[in-house]
Amino acid sequence: MPYNKMRTFNKRLLNPITRKIAGTAHSPFALVYHVGRRSGKLFETPIMVEPWHDGFMIALTYGSEVDWYRNVRAAGRCTLRWHGKTYAVDQLKLVETSMALPAFPLFLRSILRLRHTQDFVNMKARQVAP
Repeated sequence: MPYNKMRTFNKRLLNPITRKIAGTAHSPFALVYHVGRRSGKLFETPIMVEPWHDGFMIALTYGSEVDWYRNVRAAGRCTLRWHGKTYAVDQLKLVETSMALPAFPLFLRSILRLRHTQDFVNMKARQVAP
């Protein structure tokens, strides 16, 4: 499936389903809560993350120009729900593929390589009260 068609499919059909389990205790996905840079509207987007040092490593599977990441960059922060806990996230830093891939389990690393994922971001995080 071509890149844009897959992105549209995921955004319109798969994300609403994934959103129901993302951020829960045993989900492989997190939910990122972000504010639209033009609309000011609150959005929630399921993403692939792994804990990394004092934050999270995030695979930008559709590149660094996806809406949610552009919104977070514009705001300089967001909130992340992962494994049933909420985190305040800031200090975004793009990370080289060779440094980012080891953060992911072998299975996910394989998928990311097959998809030729090249963009990763490290975000500093601190847990906030429930």
